[in-house]
Amino acid sequence: MADSLKVAIAAGGTAGHINPALALAEELSARGHELSFFGQPTRLESSLVPQAGFAFQPIDVTGFDRSRPWTLLSALWRMWRAEHALDRLFSRQGAPDVAVGFGAYVELPLMRWCHAHGVPFVIHEQNSVPGLANKTSAGQAACVCVSLPVAIDAFRDRVGAHTQIVVTGNPVRRSVISASRSQGRLALGIPEDADMLLVFGGSLGARHINQGVLRLKDELLSREGLYVVHSTGKGEYDSVVGELALTDEEARRWKVLPYIDNMGETLAASDLVLSRAGASSIAEIAALALPSVLVPYPFATADHQTTNARYLVDAGAAVMIADSDIDEESFSQELLSLVDDPRSREAMRAAARGLGQDRAASALADQVESAVLLGE
Repeated sequence: MADSLKVAIAAGGTAGHINPALALAEELSARGHELSFFGQPTRLESSLVPQAGFAFQPIDVTGFDRSRPWTLLSALWRMWRAEHALDRLFSRQGAPDVAVGFGAYVELPLMRWCHAHGVPFVIHEQNSVPGLANKTSAGQAACVCVSLPVAIDAFRDRVGAHTQIVVTGNPVRRSVISASRSQGRLALGIPEDADMLLVFGGSLGARHINQGVLRLKDELLSREGLYVVHSTGKGEYDSVVGELALTDEEARRWKVLPYIDNMGETLAASDLVLSRAGASSIAEIAALALPSVLVPYPFATADHQTTNARYLVDAGAAVMIADSDIDEESFSQELLSLVDDPRSREAMRAAARGLGQDRAASALADQVESAVLLGE
């Protein structure tokens, strides 16, 4: 598509919504389109979006708490005000050619405004189990894009007669996809010829995963060529450091971090990953074609992390361990067998490459451009 489009993107609340939106924005910007972001002024998007160099417009909305039915009135009032604010903004600056929503409540005013004014819009669902905002918006969307094939069924009865449902994958930012293994290893102080196990459980960490790895300290350190990079989560850091009680020599090969600043380079440096199975983690692991041992968070809504993990497991790119099995022998056997078996890891890498997750941003951008063509 040669003509430059004005694209409005609504994403917010968590990095799991914002980072795929930024990945799409990077791709669309590279194609010559003009981007503007809409999000809440007090949430993470208000800092991440400007840091990435994109225009940010604040929207004041709140979700509806089903346990407190009276919050519906205030949510609807803020929705109405936000739509009118968008109407005034677009009257001054011109309407977008197309909009994209990434599933948080903040998308609803923009999607509703677009529907009322004949502007096509696309929604993207990162998880295997769709959230309420995307389920609400699906009926008027030009295209519903999903990260995982299993999410298609959740939308079949919610889309309009002319709505397409397309599997694009979950977009990953260019800084992750283009990350260098050698630069990552240099930053971490890990030799090029060593094996590296990366352990992380999300921004808050995962206590059970941390405990399971702690019990394997002696086994892991007995592998002389193995380095462990262990991101504990901020709340777990002090206790994990205390329980590991690493000597100076052990600490050279077991690097404990409260969180990971540069996830792209850290992933790129890895030979094997042990992690939860959140949508962003799955997308980044698959995009970099990393062998992984996935331990889904057992209390996720509708057990969606298990469904997320199956996407890689069924492709042969990962193995899955139930959280309840971390204390069992099967956990240590599965993890250590992959640590010791580079041929199995290479087969998992090849399987992950076959998923094409590194092309998700491009695939989603294609659907955004197509929505404009279909609406003409």
